[in-house]
Amino acid sequence: MNKSYLFVLAILATLACSPKMPDTLPFQVAKAYGFENFDELKSISYTWNVQRDSVNVFSRNWSWDIKNRMVTYTGPDTTFTYSQDLPKESLPDADKGFVNDKYWCMMPFQLAWDTGYEYEVTENVPTPLHQQNSTKLTVVYGSGDGYTPGDAYDLYLDENHHILEWTYRRQNAPEGRTWTWENLQDFGPIKLATDHRDGAGNRFIWISDVEVE
Repeated sequence: MNKSYLFVLAILATLACSPKMPDTLPFQVAKAYGFENFDELKSISYTWNVQRDSVNVFSRNWSWDIKNRMVTYTGPDTTFTYSQDLPKESLPDADKGFVNDKYWCMMPFQLAWDTGYEYEVTENVPTPLHQQNSTKLTVVYGSGDGYTPGDAYDLYLDENHHILEWTYRRQNAPEGRTWTWENLQDFGPIKLATDHRDGAGNRFIWISDVEVE
């Protein structure tokens, strides 16, 4: 197996300064999903759905006012809006759900937005579920970052830098759980993969009702 390794600290990225970012593999993945067009968006809304068995479906509805950094959550019996600029200790518990769901919806863009992670690249790796040839991009977050510091993701990429599958490894554990990234669709100037399935083809998490402005 031909392997090449590259470890770097991700550089602080904002939408305004995105063209200045280096052409690293994480940024190439972000660009493959339209990151360089993201600053054209004023807002994005979507529903995050999870199915843990054949009948148990849970959904969360989000509307993200990107320009004004406001998030609106809509649940079965409540709707509220909060500012992302609040101090971390003042953010509502729902922000943990927003961050979690945004990774499932927009992980390619997180590779450009996030800071303080290290990454490793390995060429010619079969994907865990379907044994497709891929480039494996492993991202490990720092111990002080986000709501789940120290977590790791293995992203298996095709030749177009699109994610075929990903493995989530809590606290950078040796093993994790893998799901597909499929049903890639265009939403305005960006692309999103809306279905995440297990090895048997069962849909686990999916993104619906996507609207961009």
